[in-house]
Amino acid sequence: MKRRGSTLRSAIKAILYPLYEHRLVRYLDFTQTPHHVGVILDGNRRWARENPDDLGVTSAARGHRAGAAKIIEFLGWCEEAQVRVVTIWLLSNDNFKRSSEEIDALLLIIGDTVDGLKSTGRWNIKPVGSLELLPEWLREKLQESKSDLLDAIEVNVAIGYGGRREIVDSVKRYMLDANSHGLSMEQAAEDLSAEKIANFLYTAGQPDPELLIRTSGEQRLGGFLLWQSAQSEFYFCEAYWPDFRRVDFLRALRAYSLRHRRFGA
Repeated sequence: MKRRGSTLRSAIKAILYPLYEHRLVRYLDFTQTPHHVGVILDGNRRWARENPDDLGVTSAARGHRAGAAKIIEFLGWCEEAQVRVVTIWLLSNDNFKRSSEEIDALLLIIGDTVDGLKSTGRWNIKPVGSLELLPEWLREKLQESKSDLLDAIEVNVAIGYGGRREIVDSVKRYMLDANSHGLSMEQAAEDLSAEKIANFLYTAGQPDPELLIRTSGEQRLGGFLLWQSAQSEFYFCEAYWPDFRRVDFLRALRAYSLRHRRFGA
């Protein structure tokens, strides 16, 4: 009886959600769509624990594979909504504290994910993060994945990424650039500004994200785009990333469109 009830609820949702999506799209003003959306793909491991396969497998790798499979679908939704830049956080610096077994499996999944994104030929892929932390084979794969397609979404693939580390790297790059132009330490310090730091961020040349989405119910950024998110709107979704649906994305866009952005004024 319990299984029949679950099947009935699923059937009802299958009918109602397309209608709800259509209604959301109808009332969304895509001229107000955020130009840059950042996403923390959270909840893969918890999804795996709560959704074992037919053999009872609940491994973290299974959850990460399910999460990776969602990315191309999500980028398609971003295309429909006329988003121009998407930053997806695949691996943080802190993640390297996990077991070597899980990290090795995750890096292989990330490599397959990058291959999948490249094979579509639809998006410009830009790796961002402390890439020196990655194995050489993955660094080479990321370098080969770069493209320069006209009128295509820019996809920042954040791997080995940490917000504090990005700011430190930006200041280091600024100081090295100042030195290469003959500036003394005092002159470089006098010349330093927020705009100068922004010019050396991993996302230099791109608009800051107007909307940041985190799945799995966690309501924190964990250092994601720490500098760039100063004026961002945040949207926290209860669904684990593998369960994130188009209707969830449309809800995030609706919530963003209803907010009055005052930029501190």
